[in-house]
Amino acid sequence: MPSLFGALLRTSDHRVGQAVWFGAMTTDTPADTFPRQYARTLRYTVGAPRSFTVAPDGSRVLFLRSRTGGDRANLLWALDTATGAERIVADPAVLLGGGEEDLSAEEKARRERSREGAAGIVGYALDDAGAVAAFALSGRLFTADAATGAARELPAAGPLLDPRPSPDGAYVAYATTLGQLRITRTDGSGDRALAEPERDGITWGQAEFIAQEEMDRDRGYWWSPDSDRLLVARADDAPVRRWWIADPANPASTPAEIAYPAAGTPNAEVGLWLLGLDGSRTEVNWDRAAFPYLARVHWSTGGAPLLLVQARDQRSQQIRSVDPATGETELLAEEHDPAWLELFSGVPAWTPDGRLVRISDESGARALVIGDRTVTGGELHLRSVVSVGADGVLFSASAGADHAVLEPGAIGAFTIGLEDGAQPVALGEAGVVAAVRAGGVTVLSSADPAWAGARVEVLREDEAVATIASYAETPLLTARPAFTLAGERRIPCAVFLPTGYDRERDGLLPVLMDPYGGPHGQRVIRSHNPHLTSQWFADQGFAVIVADGRGTPGNSPAWEKSVAFDFAGVTLDDQVAALRALAGEYPLDLGRVGIRGWSYGGYLSALAVLRRPDVFHAGVAGAPVTDWQLYDTHYTERYLGHPGERPEVYAANSLIEGAPGLERPLLIVHGLADDNVVAAHTLRLSSALLAAGRPHSVLPLSGVTHMTPQEQVAENLLLLQVDFLEKALAG
Repeated sequence: MPSLFGALLRTSDHRVGQAVWFGAMTTDTPADTFPRQYARTLRYTVGAPRSFTVAPDGSRVLFLRSRTGGDRANLLWALDTATGAERIVADPAVLLGGGEEDLSAEEKARRERSREGAAGIVGYALDDAGAVAAFALSGRLFTADAATGAARELPAAGPLLDPRPSPDGAYVAYATTLGQLRITRTDGSGDRALAEPERDGITWGQAEFIAQEEMDRDRGYWWSPDSDRLLVARADDAPVRRWWIADPANPASTPAEIAYPAAGTPNAEVGLWLLGLDGSRTEVNWDRAAFPYLARVHWSTGGAPLLLVQARDQRSQQIRSVDPATGETELLAEEHDPAWLELFSGVPAWTPDGRLVRISDESGARALVIGDRTVTGGELHLRSVVSVGADGVLFSASAGADHAVLEPGAIGAFTIGLEDGAQPVALGEAGVVAAVRAGGVTVLSSADPAWAGARVEVLREDEAVATIASYAETPLLTARPAFTLAGERRIPCAVFLPTGYDRERDGLLPVLMDPYGGPHGQRVIRSHNPHLTSQWFADQGFAVIVADGRGTPGNSPAWEKSVAFDFAGVTLDDQVAALRALAGEYPLDLGRVGIRGWSYGGYLSALAVLRRPDVFHAGVAGAPVTDWQLYDTHYTERYLGHPGERPEVYAANSLIEGAPGLERPLLIVHGLADDNVVAAHTLRLSSALLAAGRPHSVLPLSGVTHMTPQEQVAENLLLLQVDFLEKALAG
């Protein structure tokens, strides 16, 4: 194969602006190399079980898994908790008659937002009894009987998105690519629209771009517990500015139009309605001018529907209950924070006896609050609530600032009872543990640096009754992270040396900093597979350092919020501090330091060589945000404020402003089909560098989005980075 997409580069080895071909990648690459295996298996997730649900009576566990570690198409499976036997509930190959999947543009966008690279059944929803499963394949509607495994297609208007059964299992609701919300009976009769868009740009029952990308809200409707009505979001993206994503490699193709709410520009207008199956329609009322972001919706038997709505600056938010009869809302809790308020999965919610469950930073720790009691303290750092039931609250947490319960990088599953004075109880051993439970059955997934992948056990009353097999491939290499806390700030780090390294024989090593380094991107975790790429780079002859400085999650609210209005200073300072602190303990050649990263890590890599050439001698920046005014509203304004109010903050955090200062080799990689960090970021930085006469390299990836799931692309990107870094750090 010729060089990756025949990529045309500007390179630091040649005169500014001279076109050269980057070194050829051929088809001679063995099929069993780590880069190819890593790409082919979607980072070893293919064949691993996922998306677990326990039936309310504890009789079975449903989950997704492909047949092998080389097949990306997920099937829906059920495990009988009495016998441990597994069986297939729904097989996409059978249901589609062996045909290929045909995904709508809207479904592709949903998968891009959720970073979903698998095929087949990628999501499903159940009724309250756990008996009826609904899912979409190729924009068509399917249901399956979880008990018998009988699956069939239901007549429906399509292409459709996000089908969900009613709690009583009598109906399935779904959204369509035309913006409708529709329902049909599970016997296949009575398909009809509950809401239809009044004009182009309006959708019913779908999460808008910003909710999917930044709020972790990927749904737009919620069934009532009585199955007689739904809460339905109505999104109007007419105010949102239009961008066009072209495919320069195919100039005859029409550019894709996207509604992209860049920082400082209008968002979609989002409202909420109660739609009855009897045709009734009631608007839900709150102060949408003051709190325009609909961040969370919850409706359960524990109480009235709950909304969490945020101000645009995300420094204030309200939890409100909804009167289903009138649509009027009542304030239950209001929160304020001078930096920002974080959003969490699973809250707000009700306990069965009607107490509000939320996660709050008010105590200085990220704590669980039940009713008017804060039930956890600084020993834990809450991450999400998994479920709330009569047996208590199941939640995920990492080590608090004092690391009294968990080691840095560990993530645990905990349960706490609802009675006064109850204490959190850990499920599983230290490492990375996740759990779901119902009906006295718990599914416990555990990962650890000592083994590849995750082990999944099914427990009844704390006794193992079954193991859910993983068909994921075994990695061709073993990650050997050394975990440490670096420097006075005790920055969590993982350090990797080449396999078989001997200090007396091999001496000091060139260093590769390998960060994400920003919000929502914890890299130093006590698991094995997330560290494989870092180990592979180490095995190419580098000492690799992954440092989670201030701004990354999993430590404390103060740690995360240190980056408020200052990405560039805080996150870069901590990479430098970690590097220097570790130099006294590890064989680091501080005269040869490279840095690589993707997305925020790409921003940080470019920032490093632009602003600290005294420390960093080469950088690889993948899909970097170079001008924060080109990134979206909810993310960017949370951390940097509104560009109209804080233009100096945006200037201080821009890479464009620092372009004239580049004096080190820099390779910038960007997918031209990226609709998250659009290619304009790289093009503007490249133009500024060229105008300043600064040599640099640009690798454009035709047809590639913010993810790089294509096997050859992902493999060759690793090989190209090694080649670039070896040359840049030679000598």
